[in-house]
Amino acid sequence: MPAAIETNKLTKSFGPTVAVDGLDLRVDPGQVFGFLGPNGAGKTTTIRMLLDLHHPSSGGALVLGLDSRRDSVMIHARCGYLPGELGLYPRLTGRHVLDWFAHARGGVDTALRDQLVERFEVTLDQRIHELSKGNRQKLGIVLAFLHHPELLILDEPTSGLDPLMQDEFHRLLRETTAEGRTVFLSSHELDEVQRIADRVAIIRRGKIVITDTVEALRRQAPQTMELRFKVPVAATVFEALHGVRQVVADGDRITLHVTGQLAPLLHTIANHDPVDVVARHADLDELFLSYYRDDGAADGN
Repeated sequence: MPAAIETNKLTKSFGPTVAVDGLDLRVDPGQVFGFLGPNGAGKTTTIRMLLDLHHPSSGGALVLGLDSRRDSVMIHARCGYLPGELGLYPRLTGRHVLDWFAHARGGVDTALRDQLVERFEVTLDQRIHELSKGNRQKLGIVLAFLHHPELLILDEPTSGLDPLMQDEFHRLLRETTAEGRTVFLSSHELDEVQRIADRVAIIRRGKIVITDTVEALRRQAPQTMELRFKVPVAATVFEALHGVRQVVADGDRITLHVTGQLAPLLHTIANHDPVDVVARHADLDELFLSYYRDDGAADGN
């Protein structure tokens, strides 16, 4: 089965600035694929190239097996897109916007439209410029899903939504992939992505630094351990251990991060009369930040 999205050395430069640098990415059908990175990492530029809103400087992309440039009209017909900055005609009402998009697509399933409107409590009879950010976002979600697309490309889709609407949106994504359709979700909200994504790619300065399943990435993420001893123990005792970093000593307490094998650390702890040991399960936040901490690239987060 062809990939829903496949890029080959996809690159985009704006003058001397390289926004996306040789991107190789594959998104298989029927999954939620999380595309993670802080603002300025290259997420939106990548999406715009997939939809031919930006032309690549070099390399290329296939979307639903179609060339992103040559077949862009066919791709648009088969994709749903929610941009990070949703621009709609400000003096039209939500109802007029839905009617306009339905007409532009040659007609849509009105039952599906009405179901989505009710599900997300979309305000239809106010002008766009009168709506809150959250209400505009809910309208954008309906527009993206309106024509039952094979592929959803969503850029920060829950921005402005309250927690109840976020949960409803996550249910919609699970229903979408259960039907064999695909979701490409760009976000910097790690908590959201690790709850709903099947696979994740982390992008830094226009380059993919890792791609894997959420569960595999969690296993690689550092665990935080908080230790308390009968007497103070020097931080240097733990700093020399493989896989241990960010050791902070405060009196008889030590906090550290550990990846990989735990046995050497546990033996060292046991040799220094521990009173209490608390381990916090790793999540993607620590792993994500670890890819940006080394070179200070997280200032856009």
